[in-house]
Amino acid sequence: MADTITFRPDEDTSMALEVLTKDGTTVSAAVRSALIDAARRKANAAIRAEAERLAEDEADRAEAIQVLRDMETLRAW
Repeated sequence: MADTITFRPDEDTSMALEVLTKDGTTVSAAVRSALIDAARRKANAAIRAEAERLAEDEADRAEAIQVLRDMETLRAW
């Protein structure tokens, strides 16, 4: 059983809930979906930031290039 969460929506949140529930979606379902979407966006942003950090790391890029060169010699054709 999930915990019950209570919050006081401000005007913007109330309007957003109106949009999300206009099609008959329950408030609970809309909030769950919005939380999951927000968590995914945050995780994706963190992954993107890490990829950008790695792409700017000259030593890491040089090592990756060397690994690709080494692997090229292992090709069967």
